[in-house]
Amino acid sequence: MKRTTKHKSPKKENKRTAYLKRSDRSSILHETIAQWPLQVIDIPKAKITLNYEGKKTVAECIATVPDAILLEVKSYGQIGFHDDPNLLIHGDNLLGLKALVTKCGLKGKIRQVYIDPPFATGLEFRSGNGRVATISSGNGDNLAYSDKMVGSEYLEFIRERLIFLRDLLSDDGTIFVHNDYKVGHYIKILMDEIFGEKHFINDITRIKCNPKNFSRKGFGNIKDLILFYSKSENFLWNEPRVEMTKEDIERLFPKIDSGGRRYTTTPLHAPGETSNGATGQPWNGLFPPSGRHWRVPPKELTRLDKMNLIEWSSTGNPRKKIFAEEVLSKGKKLQDLWELKDPPYPRYPTEKNFELLKRIINATSDPGDIVLDCFSGSGTTLLAAEMLGRRWIGIDNSVLAIQATIKKLREVPNLSEFTVYECEAIDKKLHKGTNQ
Repeated sequence: MKRTTKHKSPKKENKRTAYLKRSDRSSILHETIAQWPLQVIDIPKAKITLNYEGKKTVAECIATVPDAILLEVKSYGQIGFHDDPNLLIHGDNLLGLKALVTKCGLKGKIRQVYIDPPFATGLEFRSGNGRVATISSGNGDNLAYSDKMVGSEYLEFIRERLIFLRDLLSDDGTIFVHNDYKVGHYIKILMDEIFGEKHFINDITRIKCNPKNFSRKGFGNIKDLILFYSKSENFLWNEPRVEMTKEDIERLFPKIDSGGRRYTTTPLHAPGETSNGATGQPWNGLFPPSGRHWRVPPKELTRLDKMNLIEWSSTGNPRKKIFAEEVLSKGKKLQDLWELKDPPYPRYPTEKNFELLKRIINATSDPGDIVLDCFSGSGTTLLAAEMLGRRWIGIDNSVLAIQATIKKLREVPNLSEFTVYECEAIDKKLHKGTNQ
């Protein structure tokens, strides 16, 4: 069933369409496995690969994942905000991802993926009596999720899911993988293999908490990292800008003109010689320095000089004036160090900062696009997507996570419709016998 990535006004006669048509759900178990085509995923050839015990080929990763169906549980929110409701899936996310490809027609339709998978900590994360932190959990608390998988088993666990996530991404889509300093370097090599080294965009450092004072040998750890990849060179990018502080303005624009305006100066020339073009010609008796050329033709330099936008040094060196107000309106370019700490009193273990997810979603998706989080936890990604007018899909294997997500989303005024599904594997032998 096809879905578009554009936000359209719903048709009156089609308000209750969903990822699986309601008329099909009663008969879906009677379809044959042979009708479900094996997806061929084109993974770029990697220059550097990570070898470990139990690593399967891409074909084996796809073939060994059981086929699954999505069984509707309940819908929430207001009907009619989208052609299809948003989707919250309870179950193994690997099965869920395959179902999105094979049964929901979403191959190449997801504009953005954000995941915050387990970090191979060897810990269990529990929730109870208002506590959600690892170190303060009690024996009677409920298990939110287990992070016991380590080593090669963990790496293959992550790799299998990345393979399906790449297949779901649109050609102009992006993926953000949140991890830490212990496993992040391994995951980057896996992502280089699957998405291609040239599609690595950023390693974002995120300040996650206040300074620690633990008595371990080594420096305190207050950061984690987010690996940012695209599926192709032509990915969607909405340039994020941040407001300049007073300290920024005083530092970046240290000079003040006669009118009291703050400014700085930049060179009028740029690297590279131009032998025949206008930007290699002399201006006011000056040639550009050796190995460089004027940034603009001499005619434009004369115009700037007449407007008093060029400052001449005592040695006769010209530089262009840049005034603070020119930059203040659009803000400064966002860098790859983000101080967005996690909430001090989270509702769910490892709950992430809401503003962090808003920043990521705004940067590489547009309203109406589909955002996917297959380790959705308490639903912070889904909430951010909802508030920003995106469509969303969340998957989690924890009942507590699904409950926390529903509770969080239902607090949103004018919540768009979403449907909760159970994801179940189909026993192929039993299924085959039923159809004979």
